[in-house]
Amino acid sequence: MVVHDVGARIGFAVWAILQAGWCLPNVQITDGADNATFPIYQATDEQFAAIFPRKGQDLEIIEAVIRRLGAARANALLSAMWRSPILKKDAQGIHGTLFYNYYEKRHHLPKSKREIDRVESQISQPQRELYRKARGEADKGGR
Repeated sequence: MVVHDVGARIGFAVWAILQAGWCLPNVQITDGADNATFPIYQATDEQFAAIFPRKGQDLEIIEAVIRRLGAARANALLSAMWRSPILKKDAQGIHGTLFYNYYEKRHHLPKSKREIDRVESQISQPQRELYRKARGEADKGGR
């Protein structure tokens, strides 16, 4: 009975947090590997800010992270994040994409490193409309 009560309280606390819209940022890893797994990891707010330091930034290449943080700090940060994988079905969104093996293609990323700033010729018409709306909200101080 006591265990059930504790479980119910913990469950309610998790439910309340989710209802409030709070969740850890999720980072999807995209690389050129043949296994095409593209895993998602939960990051702390501090880890996320170190990987994606600009306001609204949600795209980054690993070489830029290493150059900015140094190899030792980047390794420590990412090693900690690798211990927090999350299933796609359990992720509350993907908040950033970290590209490996992408250095030669980096010119395809928007200079702002925000997905919503992609060159319109790279995306479909529905995406163009979605990204225009998202840019308007972001420019007004939204997410």
